[in-house]
Amino acid sequence: MLQPPLASPGRALRDLMRHGVVTLPGVFNAITAKAAHTAGAPALYLTGAGVTNALLGVPDIALLTQTEMAQQAAYVCQIAPIPVVADADTGYGETWNVARATIELERAGLAGIHLEDQISPKRCGHLEGKALIEPSAMAAKLRAAVDSKRDPDFLIIARTDARGVEGLSAAIDRAKLYVGHGADAIFPEGLQSEEEFAAFREGVSVPLLANMTEFGKTPIISVSRFGELGYQMVIFPMTAFRVMLKAVTETYAELLDKGTQADLLDRMRTRAELYALIEYDRYTGQDQAWADATASP
Repeated sequence: MLQPPLASPGRALRDLMRHGVVTLPGVFNAITAKAAHTAGAPALYLTGAGVTNALLGVPDIALLTQTEMAQQAAYVCQIAPIPVVADADTGYGETWNVARATIELERAGLAGIHLEDQISPKRCGHLEGKALIEPSAMAAKLRAAVDSKRDPDFLIIARTDARGVEGLSAAIDRAKLYVGHGADAIFPEGLQSEEEFAAFREGVSVPLLANMTEFGKTPIISVSRFGELGYQMVIFPMTAFRVMLKAVTETYAELLDKGTQADLLDRMRTRAELYALIEYDRYTGQDQAWADATASP
């Protein structure tokens, strides 16, 4: 039900991590956040690619603005009372842009954000042709983010795309530098084997986030296996989005072909199921309760 964000979502996420690896399904708007929470997700990941693709219908190449992402984060955090980590791309600019992004995204109710060390406009972490900023420039961005957060438990997660550009050893070196400049956790992007994930765990002392995306450079690895490898968070950024998009595309094709939705009914959530998910009766009941409380005796 609609409510203010958690008082300290970062602390809630840190508590979850202390008890084992945390699964963060990817969401891209409030209704997907509601569905994931209802399904039992302990935490959520607000995917920058998903928000960009869904909201703008364009590639994830830094066309989404900081204010648009902050607004989506606010929608998600007021409907799903669990910790949410969001993609903050390259920080939407340089150090002062990073500072403002941190302030706005924390104010939206998030548990944390991740910032990446690509040159803007960034590319998907599993594509070729990426380019990186200097390690010192990324360190400055991280210091700007750390200095700008209000809650000390708000997580600043440093993502490095160096594996595909400079190699694994350089990526680990960058991660160590980023930790030294305030990163609470590290997100090594584009790793290509369990052995590489293990090497990152051996080389870095802070919590680690694994990206279990599909159709990329990373083989399919289970959450339990990531836990065995010493990872604290596993995100599934576009899993639900890709399933949804296939279903939507097939639905439109069949509707246009047949001119009726009759054969689609058993693939739908019913009106009653939708209303149950969004708690329609609770809103009606609360509205009536407020009216009754102010009625004249």
